[in-house]
Amino acid sequence: GLGRVMCNDTFVRTATNPDTYRGADVCFLSYARLPKDQPSPKGPLEVAPELVFEVRSPTDRTGDVQIKVGEYLNAGVTVVVVLDPDFEVASVYRQTESFPQRMHNGDELTIPDVLPGFAVPVRRFFE
Repeated sequence: GLGRVMCNDTFVRTATNPDTYRGADVCFLSYARLPKDQPSPKGPLEVAPELVFEVRSPTDRTGDVQIKVGEYLNAGVTVVVVLDPDFEVASVYRQTESFPQRMHNGDELTIPDVLPGFAVPVRRFFE
């Protein structure tokens, strides 16, 4: 009941003039940013979600993933989580931190600044 979860390459505006978009694998947009009484967007999100999950593909180069994360954070996304299936690692990037928090198979992922009470073992993402 905190907001909306969207997936399947929901497009997030990351820049203007020219308009640039990124396709988030999964994102969360709170009712504080997009009130509950407003309909879900039919096109690209004009408001940055608080949370974006990206799943690293085998063809994704590390530098390209870093650029994408930076674009999301600069656009106003609070937290970006990059899941790497090859290494079973979740890297958590925040606007307020210079370096990502790396979480491994035995760790529990929490995102209290965006989703209070959310907790999931990292291994669950890779089962």
